[in-house]
Amino acid sequence: MRPIVVTGTGTDIGKTVFAAALTAALDGCYWKPVQAGLQEPTDSMTVATLTGLGPDRVLPETWRLVTPASPHHAARLDGVHIDDLALTPPPCDRPLVIEGAGGLLVPLNPTTVYADVFARWGLPVVVCASTALGTINHTLLTLEALRARDIPVLGVAFIGDAMDSSETVIADLGKARRLGRLPWLDPLTPDGLARAFAANFDVADFR
Repeated sequence: MRPIVVTGTGTDIGKTVFAAALTAALDGCYWKPVQAGLQEPTDSMTVATLTGLGPDRVLPETWRLVTPASPHHAARLDGVHIDDLALTPPPCDRPLVIEGAGGLLVPLNPTTVYADVFARWGLPVVVCASTALGTINHTLLTLEALRARDIPVLGVAFIGDAMDSSETVIADLGKARRLGRLPWLDPLTPDGLARAFAANFDVADFR
């Protein structure tokens, strides 16, 4: 199968947790192209913890930036330039899950946003969307931005408490498949995450 890109409608909505669950369900590999902020745990560390996968499956980031900020700003503070053309999905003999940073239009450098890289790759994208207030606008805008660049949309994965009205209208107006909803988990454990994903998603939708 082709790699799958996981993007979100914004930051801190549970995208990394979903990416970990998807990687485990597919028995795949995980790759975060750019990590901005090296305070522990990084997103790759979180995925490794939640999946139990080693460095041969949680692949190294291409850029690791010190400051937890937009990648273009973090790179400037580090005195480096993110060459977006150098971002190419690494080889993996298993399904590869690629996680972006924040939302779709987060800039990597002064002229390029993540969506531009996703469009170059042409890979199917899963949109992670919170079920909290404001999600309808944020998610529909994200879907429009993807389609404006002819990026294939696999569907929307909701994260949070059940909100059937919002989830339904997003799927209908956004003309996107409603893949499922991952509830907030407390405590968040590898076994609990695997059970929650299996109960709320059909892994066949991602193959």
